[in-house]
Amino acid sequence: MPDFKRPNALLDVQTHYCPGCTHGIIHRLVAEVIDDMGIEGETIGVCPVGCSVLEYNYFACDMMQASHGRSPAVATGIKRANPDKFVFTYQGDGDLAAIGTAETVHAAARGENITIIFVNNTTYGMTGGQMAPTTLPGQVTQTSPYGRNTNTDGFPVKVCEMLSTLDGVAYAERVMVADPKSVNQAKKAIRKGFEVQKNKQGFSIIEVLSTCPTNWGISPQKAIERLKSEMVPYYPLGVFKDCSVRNKE
Repeated sequence: MPDFKRPNALLDVQTHYCPGCTHGIIHRLVAEVIDDMGIEGETIGVCPVGCSVLEYNYFACDMMQASHGRSPAVATGIKRANPDKFVFTYQGDGDLAAIGTAETVHAAARGENITIIFVNNTTYGMTGGQMAPTTLPGQVTQTSPYGRNTNTDGFPVKVCEMLSTLDGVAYAERVMVADPKSVNQAKKAIRKGFEVQKNKQGFSIIEVLSTCPTNWGISPQKAIERLKSEMVPYYPLGVFKDCSVRNKE
């Protein structure tokens, strides 16, 4: 059995994430995929505004900071200027599905050959736990103290389902990181997203259901249980679109 060690694409530093947050697991999976494919020197990541705003301190590959919600637009420019590089964004639900909705949708509609890692924890994590576009019906947040009311607040945005209707999207899958089996599946999905880009097949998005024990106000263990019992029924796991067999030149 091989030794369990830090991926080369992940720097040996302490992260700022709260205890029990699954950003660290997702970071590791992205780094492992970069290592496995041997593309660290050919990869450029784009940081969002949100909990993962400081991820440029954690990855060993080149990283670029984007304004709030603009990561897909920045990634588009990087990829078009450097078509042989691997370009990925790493974004939370507030960044991607609120202020960045237009950039996300239009990058997908254009079929930009980039890979998006979308972390969905149903809340605005960095700014204190406000209601997000992905907040579940009835979920209590700082700005929905009586629970999200769909009559006044509308319904959560199901990003993978929405984007899978667009012709430019080659691959869309939703996974979670709640146990060893799901972590392994999440890594396979992230690897698939990078392979789609390698083969110049278009836009790919991997949505990862994640936890936020701090803003949910529960323990890390309870947060994992909530992810499985409340989030997965509303945000079902699986592949929503896979056109990776097509030949897009």
